[in-house]
Amino acid sequence: MENNTPLLQMKNICKSFPGVKALDNVRLDVQLGEVHALLGENGAGKSTLIKILGGVLIPDEGEIYFDGRKVEIKDVSFSESIGIGIIHQELCLAPNMTVAENIVLGREPSKGPFHLVNSKAITQFGQKILDQFGLDIDAGEYVSNLTVAQQQMVEIAKALSKDNRIIVMDEPTSSLTEKEVVKLLDTIRGLSQKGVSVIYISHRMEELFAIADKVTIIRDGNYIGTRSMKDTSYSELVQMMVGRELSEIYAKPIMQRGEKIFEVRNLWCGTRVKNISFSLHKGEILGFYGLVGSGRTELMRAIFGIDKLVSGEIYLNQDKISIQNPWEAIQAGIGFVPENRKEQGAVLIQSVSFNISLSVLGSLVKLFQVNRRQEDQLVDEYIAKLSIRTPSPEQKLMNLSGGNQQKAIISKWLAMKPSILILDEPTRGIDVGAKKEIYSIMSALAQSGVSIMMVSSELPEIINMSTRVITLNQGEISGELTMESEITQENILTHATGGLKNESQLSTL
Repeated sequence: MENNTPLLQMKNICKSFPGVKALDNVRLDVQLGEVHALLGENGAGKSTLIKILGGVLIPDEGEIYFDGRKVEIKDVSFSESIGIGIIHQELCLAPNMTVAENIVLGREPSKGPFHLVNSKAITQFGQKILDQFGLDIDAGEYVSNLTVAQQQMVEIAKALSKDNRIIVMDEPTSSLTEKEVVKLLDTIRGLSQKGVSVIYISHRMEELFAIADKVTIIRDGNYIGTRSMKDTSYSELVQMMVGRELSEIYAKPIMQRGEKIFEVRNLWCGTRVKNISFSLHKGEILGFYGLVGSGRTELMRAIFGIDKLVSGEIYLNQDKISIQNPWEAIQAGIGFVPENRKEQGAVLIQSVSFNISLSVLGSLVKLFQVNRRQEDQLVDEYIAKLSIRTPSPEQKLMNLSGGNQQKAIISKWLAMKPSILILDEPTRGIDVGAKKEIYSIMSALAQSGVSIMMVSSELPEIINMSTRVITLNQGEISGELTMESEITQENILTHATGGLKNESQLSTL
């Protein structure tokens, strides 16, 4: 579907912020009807480039051509007027409005001489869009009542409801179920066939190979190259992204099975955790895998005392303990890095220093004041130990890349010297280079004797990082794989789907 002249040309784009050159002569060419992946580590400059395309930022240098003519995108409204739609990674919905109202926001149909908003027409139009894309969502439902995955699909439906010629999707599948991912990729293929171009940003390589025609790689604000997806490989893209060979991403610890230090017996919590029993040994990484709705996150929340147990027993070093709230879990030496780090794991508007010292703040207070010297020593230690890249300990956490945010959150729990660390989706939304660093941290922790419970929806992560795997299905344990030869994709999925070898579950995208 290529023409001689690209639909979009971004040439020699430069953008600097105080002390940082975010983009240095970056280029991006997108053909009509092409799915073009934009790839790079967190902090590489992808978001800055997209904000320039969307009119949020103005470049210091460079030229943009759209449909063969030079344009100056000075604001968001101009970007939208020429047919550019951007689905940001961070949800931009109004929770106190209905799904339909969010879809038509800013272009509401009106009626009568006084141009009153036509609520009925809004709901009908919203439902038509949802039905068009096969979404089982009520257009009259308030956004606040939807799951994160449903809200993500509403964001996508909102963008697709406009007459856009280019749609940018920034990590669109980070909160979607497997079924919704398949549906989204099918929708993208349909858009491409209709001549709509898609710029697709994702760290999930399998999606890029499934959907993209071309890929452009950015590293440290520089244009590295553009490749046809059919003529490249995973290893080449990784090398272009990080500037070095990654012969081994994962770092599973070589483990001598230690003594049993933690055990849960017959745990019940709500409708998602049913009669769960398992043990955890010293220095192991125990992986938990299940499809969406299996109860994996709810189990970890119950263990940490966030959700109240209905019944069951918890043992630490063979002694029965009671965990009624997170404070009691912390007192027992348990740390918890949650799935949603931005809402539940960190205080983004506070500094790196504040976030790292938060879990041990009580020990730093002397005479009603924080001992700044001790705090600075602690923070400097973990910034160095986990290689957190930040201009200063006083930098707001929200200004760091996803990988560095995650390392700061892990540091918060390491500062309390836990014996057990729960990691729920430890590498979600971070690039392959940062993943490697997180895996190295996990391996070092396990080798030092820390026991890790890891929840992950990424099979390669489960397979390559777990010393043992427990699968969940509809709130119950459906399997336990203890031998390395047993920990395979087919075995894990077979157990996670309740023992049914569903071909659609085993197939790749």
